[in-house]
Amino acid sequence: MIRASKYSVLFPLIAAMTAQPVLSAPPEQQTDTATPSPLLVSDEPSLPESLADPRDLTPVETVSNFADALALSYSRNPRLLAERAQTRSADNQLPAARGAYGPHLDVRARHSYQRDRAPGLFFDDQGFSTTAEAVLVQPVHTFGRLRSAEEGALARISFSRASLRYVENQTLLDTINSYVAVQRDEALVAITRENVELLERQLSDNRERFRVREITSTDLQQIQTRVEFGRAQLLDAEGTLAASRSTFLRMVGANAGKLDTAPRLMVPVSTLDEAQVLAERDSPLIAAAEARERNARASTAAAQAEFFPEVALQGTGEYGTISPYRNTGRTTRLVGEVVVTVPLIDSGVRLAKLRAARETEDAEWRLADDARRETRDQVNSAWNRLAASRQSITHYSAAVDAAQLAYDGAAVQERAGARTTLDVLDLARDLLTVKRSYIQAIADEYVGRATLLASLGHLEGDDLLPGKWLYDPETNLKRVKYRGNFPPFSSILSALDGVTVGDMRSNKPSRDPSRGLPSAAGGALGPDIVPPISATAPASR
Repeated sequence: MIRASKYSVLFPLIAAMTAQPVLSAPPEQQTDTATPSPLLVSDEPSLPESLADPRDLTPVETVSNFADALALSYSRNPRLLAERAQTRSADNQLPAARGAYGPHLDVRARHSYQRDRAPGLFFDDQGFSTTAEAVLVQPVHTFGRLRSAEEGALARISFSRASLRYVENQTLLDTINSYVAVQRDEALVAITRENVELLERQLSDNRERFRVREITSTDLQQIQTRVEFGRAQLLDAEGTLAASRSTFLRMVGANAGKLDTAPRLMVPVSTLDEAQVLAERDSPLIAAAEARERNARASTAAAQAEFFPEVALQGTGEYGTISPYRNTGRTTRLVGEVVVTVPLIDSGVRLAKLRAARETEDAEWRLADDARRETRDQVNSAWNRLAASRQSITHYSAAVDAAQLAYDGAAVQERAGARTTLDVLDLARDLLTVKRSYIQAIADEYVGRATLLASLGHLEGDDLLPGKWLYDPETNLKRVKYRGNFPPFSSILSALDGVTVGDMRSNKPSRDPSRGLPSAAGGALGPDIVPPISATAPASR
């Protein structure tokens, strides 16, 4: 229970719910969802560039702005930074695979001692000799061995990027959750503290009434019980707030100051079916599963290529001595060869590897369908939780009004002798309960938006931090892609080697019969605006 308006303590959370609606336009006015648009609607000043640049390691002690919190988490969260490093590591697999198309030169030098003795022939000679040899090998056609390795590297890079997107979505979701949790718990501490203050005033007043014998000792003890219980609740609320602030520090890397109102998050779809279509296109979970399937397909192609021959050019140059017993009389030898290697008998090793690769490919294909089902379930759950939270806010608001009026009336009736002290205490408890539930519903609605966006794959830096520094994984790949390679030469050999490989970059169609089924549950999200807040809401006495 609080003495002031029930909304005064909740302003930071409620303000985010009472702005103009930001749901997508009607279908006839919608734009192509393939074009990313900011999800935040805010009139806040732009974020200082220093907070969005990971190269600036200046410590930030406190954060009060929503965009600052997201920018710090985006640019400095250790888990996200580690995932970016993993992505850059995966990028190097492509130049390693493409480097196999180029020439390979090995140089060997030997300094040896040799002694030969044949007693029956009266032959005995010994001495030291030094020789050097260079071997140059240029692959010409491997019937898919090298191309499948290249396609596998590309698939693993795609998987690493999808994993990065997933971690980015989760990191920003956790950051938003921690931001809202601090605001929610601060509001809960405030109303719990005001409830304790109210009960303490009521206890003080009733002690005077007990002194003049207007109430019994039982009435006084009932109030004392509620006071002590309220104090325990306050300690619990303060402990929960401290835990939320600790989580905020872990996610953002700075302490939570006096947090500003979080701007509204835009939901880019108006129906659950639209959300499912958008999630299947943009979900990082599905993208990662499809990349794993392409990598397994490349492994199958590599196993299949082992049944075919290899063609290579080999050049050998040797500089050594005429006699193996002394370093006098040098000789030079140059050899050029076309080497064709044909595998014949390996006792079933290659066939076993091929069978295993095909089964792995089939498993990854099935897991891609499972990822689609999991994403569909996540979207359904997030959608329905958001709809329930949004619709419950109106009922909780009405419940707070009713509970406030009931308590105020009972307090007057108690003084007139028409109500008992226990009746008033029970109504006070009900008022506190519905106010706490009202705060929780507002917080759940905001987090529900973020959770839905994360399940759609639309809670990334592009969506939440427009105009700020954003990490681009393509930059590193462009830097290392051709490092040490011979691009035109490698591309020609790659095309030649890919004749026997086929398409490795398209995703296989789904085999899940439930994929095309309409959503069985989940209606409209309901009104996107909390009912107008009255400045003259009844207050606790």
